[in-house]
Amino acid sequence: MTYDYVARRLNINGIVQGVGFRPFVYQLASKYEIKGEVANTSSGVVIHIEGIRDNIESFCSDLAEKSPPLAHITETSIHPEIVKGFKDFSIAQSIGQAACSTLISPDVSICDDCLSELFDSNDRRFQYPFINCTNCGPRYTIISDIPYDRPKTSMKHFKMCKMCQDEYDDPGNRRFHAQPNACEECGPHVTLYDNSGKKLDARNPVEKTAELLKEGCIIAIKGLGGFHLAVDAENDDAVGMLRKRKHREEKPLAIMSCDIEHIRKYAYVQPEEEALLKSLHRPIVILKKKKPNSLSKDVSPRNRYFGSMLPYTPLHYMLLQYGFTALIMTSGNMSEEPICIDSEDAFKRLSEVADYFLVHNRDIYLRSDDSILKYTAGHTRFIRRSRGYIPVPVFLKKKVGQILACGGGLKSTVCLTKGNNAFISQHIGDLENQATYEFFQLTIKHMKRILDINPGIVAYDLHPDYLSTIYALEQQDVEKVPVQHHHAHIASCMAENRLDGPVIGLSFDGTGYGTDGSIWGGEILIVEDSEFKRAAHLSYVPMPGGEAAIKEPWRMAVSYLYDAFGKDFAGHNLPLFGQLDDSKVKFVVEMISKRVNSPFTSSLGRFFDGIAAIIGIRNTVFFEGQAAMELEMLADEKAKGIYNFEWSSGETHRIFLQPIISGVVNDMERGVHPSTISGKFHNTIIALFSELCEVIRKENGVSRVALSGGVFQNSIILSGLIKGLKQRGFQVITHTLVPANDGGISLGQAMIAAAVANK
Repeated sequence: MTYDYVARRLNINGIVQGVGFRPFVYQLASKYEIKGEVANTSSGVVIHIEGIRDNIESFCSDLAEKSPPLAHITETSIHPEIVKGFKDFSIAQSIGQAACSTLISPDVSICDDCLSELFDSNDRRFQYPFINCTNCGPRYTIISDIPYDRPKTSMKHFKMCKMCQDEYDDPGNRRFHAQPNACEECGPHVTLYDNSGKKLDARNPVEKTAELLKEGCIIAIKGLGGFHLAVDAENDDAVGMLRKRKHREEKPLAIMSCDIEHIRKYAYVQPEEEALLKSLHRPIVILKKKKPNSLSKDVSPRNRYFGSMLPYTPLHYMLLQYGFTALIMTSGNMSEEPICIDSEDAFKRLSEVADYFLVHNRDIYLRSDDSILKYTAGHTRFIRRSRGYIPVPVFLKKKVGQILACGGGLKSTVCLTKGNNAFISQHIGDLENQATYEFFQLTIKHMKRILDINPGIVAYDLHPDYLSTIYALEQQDVEKVPVQHHHAHIASCMAENRLDGPVIGLSFDGTGYGTDGSIWGGEILIVEDSEFKRAAHLSYVPMPGGEAAIKEPWRMAVSYLYDAFGKDFAGHNLPLFGQLDDSKVKFVVEMISKRVNSPFTSSLGRFFDGIAAIIGIRNTVFFEGQAAMELEMLADEKAKGIYNFEWSSGETHRIFLQPIISGVVNDMERGVHPSTISGKFHNTIIALFSELCEVIRKENGVSRVALSGGVFQNSIILSGLIKGLKQRGFQVITHTLVPANDGGISLGQAMIAAAVANK
């Protein structure tokens, strides 16, 4: 009996490096008695196989259906080859090529096998803080270039001992070709220092760190994508001191617990949230608080939620074994600065904050903050897309050219495109200082290199003062495409849902530079791929003091009240006026009436701020969106009724705010509880925009609505509008792959620039 003996060449693209893909191929070849070789290339993985035709076909089928959990194959091409007479199957040396188009795996949490070994006293890696294998550990943050091999990672400084090298070379071993493979003898190690840089003579630095945390100390801990600042979350004094030293007055602090059972002590965990917490990505998940709970009240003040996560590095697990309910694990930086990744830099920048430093000697090449997600309105939603998810691309409906999109000013990300892939960077932060701007530039440089993208088009926000815009305009020999902020929001939602226009876009946020020079943010747009039309917007009101009105919502309250009632607005019985100095109010009124430093805004985010101040919630904020967030937290979701609303006729509808303001003030003067007023206000926004979309559908014939912008982080508004619009027969498009906030607009900018280029 003769067998049909054939050869094939397989080119595999996707996330196929650093995820155990070659060992998987090797073992699959052994199973089907196939000869040949597999190698990493700069464009993915290439496989040459020789064997019986039926076995080859089975091999190809299993390759697609049974690949490792971290692998993501986006394209496979199979080509006939000449039989070369291979005697066995081997993993060949990586092949460098001119074109780099492989996809790099994100950093992922320690796997169950490594976790078991970490706490096995008979294992040679018992309590070793850098245990990993092909299925887990660092990836993106330690890569300097591709192909993904040890010499092109920060592990190049650590020569494997014989035992580690034997594991690395053994195709049957879980650590076969695991690039960060190491052990206590040959790999990185941790060291504990005080904040003067003096090394502590601690036999077990991790155990000593746990003791110091229990004593109330603040510890800067070098992790996977940067430093965390850690304290015991049950220690009021320690949490308060951390806030004071870090200058983070009220913004919620992230916490980490060793397992779901510990999280359940202080928060409710739904099944979808548990799955998210336990996923390999290990994000921070927004969870509803249990009351009472043992955590410090300063962990997440005036908020119904905690941001909690499970450990994702061996070091985290080792620390948390010492009996903490939860540790604060907040970004290792001063407020508004990028997180520290270098130990020397951390000592310089954090010595006034941290009492001690637990550091290691494995370099981090690119910082990456923890990702933040929330399960709401039936889906997982990103608030921040970073560690664990970057650099997995958004897969596009159409191929596009090589484009750089520079994002906005707040919650900055950049986006690079190539073929069907849009690579959005990790969270960069608010571009408001030199340190963050340098991180922004470094991120672009690093991504261009490891993705081999040389953009011929640069997209940027219309706002002339954004550092991202200034950067874009300084670039030479490229086509520059300006993109309106709210157009970019809707385009990002369309792109991740693989949709072409037209759509009705509800683009709601705090700030975005409009085509008329005003500050937009309460917009209904009709969006095509490269163009948009403004169908409706909130009426303009002055924003007294410009940026100052964002930090002091009482200014917006005065502006809305003045707009609704004129000069007699102060005659209304509101707690606001008892909390403010009369001279300050008069000064702001003068700014408004004389139009001094009072740009017009149509922002829905500012409207939320103004309502929050009018009903007595908050006059000043310590972080962006705080007043609107607390207005949502206060809302009685069982409240009935809505306030009156109306809009103008014509091609572009103006939504009048006076009826809503009048209704709110009337309820305040009647003694209605602020929680009821907040509930009615939310109901009003939902009803208003649901009804107005019906009008716009009749005028434009469009039945799809895309929701984007930071306001849609408000679960009441998001859920309510999805329900209200669907009841009216609309197809509703929302974000699940990128943030609705400004962290997603770089994707939209890139898509609009691509559409402009194709016109």
